[in-house]
Amino acid sequence: MSWNTVTLDVTDGVARLTVDRPDALNAMNSETLDEIGDAIAEAESEDARVLVLTGAGDDAFIAGADIDYMKEFSTPEALAYAERGQQVVRDILSYPGVTIAAINGYAFGGGCEFALACDLRVASERAVIGQTEIDLGIIPGWGGTQLLQRLVPDETARRLILFGERLDAQDAHERGLVGDLVAHDELYDYVDEMAAELAAKPRHALYAATESLNAFHEGGIESGLNVERRAWSGLFGTHDQREGMAAFVEKRDPDFE
Repeated sequence: MSWNTVTLDVTDGVARLTVDRPDALNAMNSETLDEIGDAIAEAESEDARVLVLTGAGDDAFIAGADIDYMKEFSTPEALAYAERGQQVVRDILSYPGVTIAAINGYAFGGGCEFALACDLRVASERAVIGQTEIDLGIIPGWGGTQLLQRLVPDETARRLILFGERLDAQDAHERGLVGDLVAHDELYDYVDEMAAELAAKPRHALYAATESLNAFHEGGIESGLNVERRAWSGLFGTHDQREGMAAFVEKRDPDFE
């Protein structure tokens, strides 16, 4: 299959899904979300035991949702968009194999959330990671409020979301957001070796292992996602959301209420 904003390469049981909008720092619009979902389903149909998620170019993994695209959303439109993003998170979480985020650059907002949904995260030394939504007048809406707390202590998760802090690769590694930190030009060789080793493991055992590991966290994730989705979409139409996103697009400081 071919898509406009993503590519998928499947070789020897490893699928590499690349968000391919480098001119927009791989930011996601509605089309991209749909195509990521389709590509994940295609990787599953190809029996890929390992799914690697990354972004095209040298600057960005996924720089989040396309702010210009969603800045005028009404609350119902925002609610529908939150559901679409959360569905991709569910697709990653439930993938019947191992998922790896190869974080090659900026991973903000929804991009950070998709990385958090993966089983493993490997970061280039150029990676910058954060749930930066607060400065747009909103909160994480694609699982960040739930997924961060699977990796870091509650206090750390609260600080990252409330301050919208951007972590360089070293800080992200030290705080436990990524498992491995490698030189930028070695990222894909490193991830390819990891993926090949995992793909050589017994398929059913891999799936059983990831399913069982995820079950520890999932007792309350659906109710948490429901709360997050309603809270996120309810912020659309407020002065601060409109001002925060307009200021981002116009490259100026916001004037919040």
